[in-house]
Order: sequence, then C-alpha cells, then structure tokens
Amino acid sequence: MTVSFHKFGDLFFPGTGDVKDIGSNEGKYYAINVPLKDGIEDASFNSMFKLIISKVVEFYQPGAIVLQCGADSLAGDRLGCFNLSIEGHAECVRFVKSLKIPLLVTGGGGYTKENVARCWTVETGVLLDTELPDEIPDNDYIDYFKPDCKLKTQSGNNMENLNSKTYLSAIKMQVFENLRNLQHAPSVQMHEVPPDWYIPDINEDELDPEEHIHQHMQDKLVQRDDEFYAGDYDNDHDMEETS
Repeated sequence: MTVSFHKFGDLFFPGTGDVKDIGSNEGKYYAINVPLKDGIEDASFNSMFKLIISKVVEFYQPGAIVLQCGADSLAGDRLGCFNLSIEGHAECVRFVKSLKIPLLVTGGGGYTKENVARCWTVETGVLLDTELPDEIPDNDYIDYFKPDCKLKTQSGNNMENLNSKTYLSAIKMQVFENLRNLQHAPSVQMHEVPPDWYIPDINEDELDPEEHIHQHMQDKLVQRDDEFYAGDYDNDHDMEETS
C-alpha cells in the first residue's frame, strides 16, 4: 500500500498522482494519491493527513510503515509550492509515531538546504521524544542559518492557499471510497507472503503465445545461469576438483 500527499496539476512534474490513480491489476486500490494545490498550510494539511492515514491504517492494518519525509513541502522551498512550517511538517511524523506501528523514517525531497537540515533535525528529535532548543548552536555551517539562527521556520504569510474546504472534502471522500473498495480486493493480510525465492508453477509450453505476460511475471520466471548445481553449470564441480 502506498499513500502519497503531493502537489498535482499545472503541469507540475511528473504529472502523475491524480486521486483517480489507484493502481492496476493485483495492485488496484493499493495506491492512495492525495493531490493538493499550491499554498496548503499546517492546519489543512495536518487535518487531511491524520484523517487519511487513520483510515488507511484501519482498512489495511499495516505490519510496518515507511514514512518518507520530503521537505519540499516547507514554506520557502525553491521548487515546492506548499506553505508548511517545520512544526506542521513534524506534526505528521509525531502522529504516525503515535500509532505505535513499527516505523522506518527516511528523508526525501527538499531544495532549500538549510530548511531541509532544520526539518530533519526537528523530526529526529520527535522520533527520539526529545524537545530541541530553537536556538541553533554555533557550528561550522552557522552562516547558512543566519540571520536568526533558529531551528523552526514558520509558514509564509504572503502565499494564498488554493485548497478550498470544498476541494479538500471532495478529495477526502474519494480516497475513502477507494479504501472501501479495498475490502473486496485481495489483501496481503489474508494470505501468506511468498518467500523471495518463490517461482510460480507455470508451464511455459501451455501458455498462449498471443496472451500478454506482465513483466513482473516474466521476472519471476527468469533463472540465473548458476541457479541449479547440475551439468556444466555446477559451481560445486570446480570446488571438488581443487579440493
């Protein structure tokens, strides 16, 4: 299951991630996209994030979460279009941590480097239940953080939030509808996960040559040249001769 909160529209790269993009084939309904417009601020973003993540956890019941903390959603980012403060950004990390599900946290995007450093420092503190002082101590890179040398940045005051309540409500309801369809989709919670070495039991001679085989299935059928210890490919043969 993937869940992505991102800028969408206005030909913004990469141009994918509409709320109607829900995955395909066996992965249908396992991709949740939350497309947002320019200028979203802390209150709106945190509300959407908590509601949607709560629903995803309720429906999917993950055994673990990987949380990618892209910092290009911060106010003032050179490429990003959102208006989050560092504290608002960190609140998402705090919320996911509170779910008490095994959690792996990574970095992500971010193009105003001093704010990326600020953000991930604050969020490391959140993960360690440590409140850090707002005053950045003297260090070799202090010039990047002047003139205020503060850890937490605020939202910008001059950026219009183009995400109306009506728009956000419509996105939320569509996401919830997609999740309801997940109840009727095959779920990893209902099946044993096959081991990495598993190869589907398919007789290639019986396959219809006109029938398209998905790349994922083709990859499963590939065998390394040294996979089996027999004949010319027996790696142990040379070892026996030299022993």
